[in-house]
Amino acid sequence: MKTTTTLSLAVVLAGLPLAAHSLEFSGYLRSGVGSSVNSDSQACFKLPGAQTKYRLGNECEHYAELDLRQDLLTLDDGSLLSVEAMASLYNAYDHSLQFTGDHGSARMPQLYAEWSKLPALNGGSLWAGRRYYKRNDIHISDFYYWNQSATGAGIEDVEFAGLKYSYAFSRKDSLFQEAYIKRHDFNVSGFTPNPGGALEFGLSYIAKPDSADAHSGWALTAQHKQGNFLGGQNTFAVQYGRGPGTGLGYTGDVSLDRDARSWRLVEYFHWQLSPRFGGQFQAVYQKDKRPGAADQDWISLGIRPTYAFTEQFKLVTEFGHDQVDAAGGTRKLSKATIAPTWSPGGPAFWARPEVRLYYTHALWNRAAQAAAGPGDALSASGAFGNARHGANFGAQVEYWW
Repeated sequence: MKTTTTLSLAVVLAGLPLAAHSLEFSGYLRSGVGSSVNSDSQACFKLPGAQTKYRLGNECEHYAELDLRQDLLTLDDGSLLSVEAMASLYNAYDHSLQFTGDHGSARMPQLYAEWSKLPALNGGSLWAGRRYYKRNDIHISDFYYWNQSATGAGIEDVEFAGLKYSYAFSRKDSLFQEAYIKRHDFNVSGFTPNPGGALEFGLSYIAKPDSADAHSGWALTAQHKQGNFLGGQNTFAVQYGRGPGTGLGYTGDVSLDRDARSWRLVEYFHWQLSPRFGGQFQAVYQKDKRPGAADQDWISLGIRPTYAFTEQFKLVTEFGHDQVDAAGGTRKLSKATIAPTWSPGGPAFWARPEVRLYYTHALWNRAAQAAAGPGDALSASGAFGNARHGANFGAQVEYWW
């Protein structure tokens, strides 16, 4: 049966109008070595209750994504059939590079087929599989605040009356989501409220799972992007969710009912005021209303300015502050990093690769220490003991292509 199927497929493909397509290879890599001032291994700083941490000089892992994309067929109507696959490799510092077990992993975050540029959909596409889909993130904190990546299928960017419409159905929206939960994502984009501005809206509906004490939920997102802003781009987003929709960018806890609510404001921009002076700034505020005493407010402010003294040498710095108001008091964490950087790709903020030497110093308060888990950098049982400050140093390479 397998041989017959393979031969039949070969005959079918041979009869289609096949154009020659090259294999596209892209990817991302960060790797390095680091230590804490009073420890042999690097301990990274993240505030309990905050959804992210500021990255520069504060990453304790090797990570890579290796992506292959092949355009298979170009049909007579101009539409294109493609397949894409990606492998991701993760391994914590100070552990052998096995990419398995408690300290590592090897996964397939993307494996899907796409039929794009369809005239019947006014240039839109059909897709099915596991893919990165409509991901919106802040680079300096790696915060994917609106991320519709999914294992499912969808119709993307169907143009009608000057707008583009998308719909995706999925049952797993995260590599780490164990349960299968039905989710529907609707997007409409293409609004131009002002010169250089682009406005997009999204609705996510999470269906009630077939299990006890589970609920349905929903989330709304409105996002405005402004081009030509200080030589870069500004993004402002508002998000609101109820029940499992309180995950906002993801599927949240399905045990939460409609009385659980979350809303979030996101503001960030990157600038390139001159060929040598660039950076990124972010501000995030999130308010979570939960039954009982589980309410929480999270504020995050950070900036990463870069200045290139030569075409290939930058000084990169980063300052970040997170604050969480929750039961047990107000938790606070501030960190600062300085990183002399070799940048063979050029002086711009986004130029890669970068090879960095870094020194990071962090301060936190008693409430943050008390909320930290055993062995966490902020915990009394962590690398810095009862101290409420600590420092890391090391070297790192970051590259995408």
